Amino acid sequence: MIGVPKDADVELDIRLEAVMEGVLVTGTARAPLRGECARCLEPVVSETEVGFQELFFYSADEAAEGDSILDGELLDLESTFRDAVVLTLPLSPVCSEDCTGLCVECGVRLADAEPGHKHEVVDARWAKLQGLIPEHNNDQES
Repeated sequence: MIGVPKDADVELDIRLEAVMEGVLVTGTARAPLRGECARCLEPVVSETEVGFQELFFYSADEAAEGDSILDGELLDLESTFRDAVVLTLPLSPVCSEDCTGLCVECGVRLADAEPGHKHEVVDARWAKLQGLIPEHNNDQES
């Protein structure tokens, strides 16, 4: 429902430290978020800032399975960044905290609907009984 758009510009502020096993990367990343509201399906535009830290080992011999390894003088921060961002994403993003969502009957956005928007719902178990009493009898009894 929400995520970092493909090819979005990500602003990085990182620190690289040489340690015995490899290079320790510590930093923050800022990126735009795009998605849709979980209640009304309107577009949601936001931004996230995440902190991360990852050790890139000099060689595969020193690393365990799943550890990051330097590729010559290059290091790939994509998976580190992705893992950090995923943990900060809301499970149900909303366009605003007071978003009323969509009408469950007709699907109209309730914020755009007329005041008092509602639908007459007849219980299917009693629907056949509606035709037994003429409409004008109901009006006279009221």
